Amino acid sequence: MASAAGKSKTKALQAKMPPVSVVLCARNEAKRIRKSLEAIQAAGPDEIIVVDGNSSDETAAIAREFTDKVVVSMTGSLTADRQVGIDATQNELIAMIDADHRILPDTLRGLYADMCEFDFDVVQADLGIEDTGFWTAAENQAYDVFLNKPGPKTMIGTAPALYRRRVFEVNKFDAHITKHKDDVDFFYRLSQKPDYRFGSGRTRVMQEHFSSLSDYIKKFAWYGIGDAEFCVKHKNRAPSMFFHLFVRYPLIRPVQAALKGKFKAIPYMILMGWVRGGSMVRHLIAGVDCAD
Repeated sequence: MASAAGKSKTKALQAKMPPVSVVLCARNEAKRIRKSLEAIQAAGPDEIIVVDGNSSDETAAIAREFTDKVVVSMTGSLTADRQVGIDATQNELIAMIDADHRILPDTLRGLYADMCEFDFDVVQADLGIEDTGFWTAAENQAYDVFLNKPGPKTMIGTAPALYRRRVFEVNKFDAHITKHKDDVDFFYRLSQKPDYRFGSGRTRVMQEHFSSLSDYIKKFAWYGIGDAEFCVKHKNRAPSMFFHLFVRYPLIRPVQAALKGKFKAIPYMILMGWVRGGSMVRHLIAGVDCAD
């Protein structure tokens, strides 16, 4: 006998999905954006909008092969570019997809089914990484430990995710201070609004991540800048952020990973905690750029 969740998802899949716009923000992503746009096009959205962050490579030129709605943004901020893309959309549903995401033809409908099943206003996809080396395998195991659990969450990522337009009537991406990392600030503010629900779904989206240790260190250090910005903007949340990066990631989550037999996740989580936390502290000491 089918479960109640299965019946709910089947009903949602059979229902008519409202028109959907896909927004892809990218800067210097010529190596990865073509595959992402090919996959998006195959999913048949009603609108594709690409916001190019003033790339110095062929990112914008490649994007124009797939859509005439390419906006070259001079904001210098991913957070601001997210809102630029949102403001250009016309439809009820808005999917945020990045250049490293590889959606399937049924991904958008699957995300809509997840949205209906859980009664969410925003649903993030279940995430997987194309396994090309030790660190991508480690990241996959880490996701299995703490991220890929369908249901309501207190924090999710900006993309890949599906949004109802009403979310942006009350909450916008705000690049004031938080220029580098958009998700923590956006969803922290949305969590303060009691009539809006968000979380993770069951529909998986694969990602193409650069797999070397140096790539991961660079990415974690970049996250740390965004964490520093968040602490400056929301000072009451700074103690929680310090605990998250210096206790939860390097100490608690490795134990959880070991108990689940996800041993490759252990060095991943320790590395993320210390590199990201160290980057955050360095930028807090140096002083985060708070200009608009």
